[in-house]
Amino acid sequence: MKIRPELPIDGPQIERLHREAFGPGRFAKSAYRVREGGEFVQDLSLVAMDEERLVGSIRFTQILIGGKQGALLLGPLAVFRDYSGHRCGLRLMAAGLDLASQQDYQLALLVGDIAYYQKAGFKGIPAGQILMPGPVDMARMLAFELTSGALAGFGGLISLGH
Repeated sequence: MKIRPELPIDGPQIERLHREAFGPGRFAKSAYRVREGGEFVQDLSLVAMDEERLVGSIRFTQILIGGKQGALLLGPLAVFRDYSGHRCGLRLMAAGLDLASQQDYQLALLVGDIAYYQKAGFKGIPAGQILMPGPVDMARMLAFELTSGALAGFGGLISLGH
């Protein structure tokens, strides 16, 4: 399996992957709503390839937290079901987070299952420190510090960054 930058020709395959992985309910999720109207950070968008088949994808969106820049919202991260258990998602996250740490980003957030994402280094956020617009289970709000101690420097409402 090879990880490479997402290319424009990957768009239809990524959309098919998202439909299969998340279904139509993805449009109502708070994280999707935050990303709506924004663009993915192109140089952080990666795909996993098995030979010529796209089997996974990760994207990041630049966000503001309490008006402060330097943060990303990870997602969507998706892998085709027949590649589940091959560590494809973890490899995509590691590669994307490594790229983000080489840029001016300090923090990456996501909404997800701690049991899975802590394998990639994500941790919980103290209650009330960072707020997602719309309904979200705050116990599922997780952070990855791209620079040591970065989480302590962020607080407030998440909004689309520029």
